[in-house]
Amino acid sequence: MKRVVILGGGVGGTIVANLLARKVKDAHVTVVDRTGKHVYQPGFLYVAFGRMKPERLVRDERTLLHRRVKLVLGDAARVDAKAKEVILQDGDAIPYHYLVIATGAEIVPDGIPGHQAAHQFYSIHGALRLREALRSFPGGHIVVAIGGVPYKCPPAPAEAACLLDYHFAKLGRREKVRIHYLSPLGRVFPIESFSPKVQELFERKGVKYTTFFNVERVDPIAKVVHSLEGESIPFDLLILVPPHRGVAFAKASGLADAGGWIPTDKHTLEVKGHEGSIWALGDATDIPISKSGAAAHFEAKVVAKNVAARLRGQTPTARYGGRVFCFFDAGFRRASALRFDYGHSPPPMAVSRRWYLGKMLMNRLYWTLIPKARA
Repeated sequence: MKRVVILGGGVGGTIVANLLARKVKDAHVTVVDRTGKHVYQPGFLYVAFGRMKPERLVRDERTLLHRRVKLVLGDAARVDAKAKEVILQDGDAIPYHYLVIATGAEIVPDGIPGHQAAHQFYSIHGALRLREALRSFPGGHIVVAIGGVPYKCPPAPAEAACLLDYHFAKLGRREKVRIHYLSPLGRVFPIESFSPKVQELFERKGVKYTTFFNVERVDPIAKVVHSLEGESIPFDLLILVPPHRGVAFAKASGLADAGGWIPTDKHTLEVKGHEGSIWALGDATDIPISKSGAAAHFEAKVVAKNVAARLRGQTPTARYGGRVFCFFDAGFRRASALRFDYGHSPPPMAVSRRWYLGKMLMNRLYWTLIPKARA
């Protein structure tokens, strides 16, 4: 029986496992996950603003997997591509014929000196801490800054600025709060075609923005964030997107570049140099598309089709065209949507109630539809 090992029980890895279990009955599919808990990361931002309960964001991975998929709790130490084995931190080795890496990226807050003075919403703990800070914030200067690129979910920092405007407007204290958004790029939003829409929103909401601001360090005593370009911005409350990097085991295995990202064919999603035996998807890769669950969702379907073809002795033909579809919450129960791929930039769709309802519906139906590969 052919063995498929999937590293990572996030959205991408779970979809691949479930599709393979349904498509190829005689394959042995194993998911290796560090915690055995599946986390809906887009909900972190809503936890920070008190609009979602943290317990709604976590499910037991076992409950999301097809009964034929084996779940192993463990942390990969390295991959021996020659021996076709995954070596776990406890020393156990799991053999494979085909390997799928879907471990995501890691946040590294300590990549910014003085980060302890900042808040973030890229973990449940960070989102809860930010929620308490916002509840007790009397007024003043809130700075939203990005600690490095790439980072998970490109819309999230700009969404946070819009939701800060909405949050304090609802409380009747908007005039007591100044919001300042710092972008490391030459525009306010990573995707160029959508950036004018976000800039327009910021100007309408009174959100100040500064571009070409690459965070170098934070002074927790003076409450100032400094940039590589030599600028300094004071704050009363700092929300800092932490730097991201690829998973350590991939670099230790010789599968990643200097930043820890896995060189991956952007169409077949095969790991370069290991075509036909190792695939990678989601935030762990170096492919030129957003690091997001929305991208991993579509990538996983391509990987599952191609691994299934290999298992059947067929030539894989599925290709990923860079498809992504995600929402942008603009506050005041309005949102927009971004639909794009490698060849097409997202058109600046109007902000509307309809897109907001679409995002809320996705938050509600995620567990039923996405990990179980029903959509």
